[in-house]
Amino acid sequence: MMKGRFITLEGPEGGGKTSQTRLLFEQLRNEGFDVLLVREPGGTPIGDQIRAVLHDHTNVGMLPNTELLLFSASRGQLVGEVIRPALERGAIVLCDRYADSTYAYQGYGLGLNVNALRVITAFATGGLLPDLTFCLDLPVEEGLRRKRMAYESGASEWNRIDARDLAFHKRVHAGYHELVKRDPARWVVVDATQPFEKVAGDIRQHVDQLLASMKG
Repeated sequence: MMKGRFITLEGPEGGGKTSQTRLLFEQLRNEGFDVLLVREPGGTPIGDQIRAVLHDHTNVGMLPNTELLLFSASRGQLVGEVIRPALERGAIVLCDRYADSTYAYQGYGLGLNVNALRVITAFATGGLLPDLTFCLDLPVEEGLRRKRMAYESGASEWNRIDARDLAFHKRVHAGYHELVKRDPARWVVVDATQPFEKVAGDIRQHVDQLLASMKG
């Protein structure tokens, strides 16, 4: 039985997942918690090599099933090498994207069978699910505008998946809402159009409730 807690941040592009995950990590670390911050894809030497292939603009010919399997390979390495050992020692693991991104992007976005993706994901992760998942939600057009601005300022990348058309990103957005409906007990939807500090406060409120259950 896992002694730690696994928290993931999800959502369409431009919602501030990376910044919010880093802030939460710093808060918890400063309060003395054993906390680990990881990201997807990547998070291990092998996973980071896969990330480079997935995000490279020259790989426009990558097929959806190839994309899925590469994400799953990176995830499997991250879970086995990093996440499970941390949870077993009782740490809090914060992950910037996890398996729900596969369902939203490769499933709803690219049209792969979501039930088949669940089988592949369960194999890659050994069935590991988050204890709590945040969906940082905002309109697609606003999210892409923010992502583009961050890229132009040098604060973020603009990768092969970001560059897909608006219809793709709208399917991803709708997919996240379907995922929330399927498992509402695990998900918390946060309005990412709010000021950064308000989003952080909403996230922390729910994290504190989860940490209270650890103490209990």
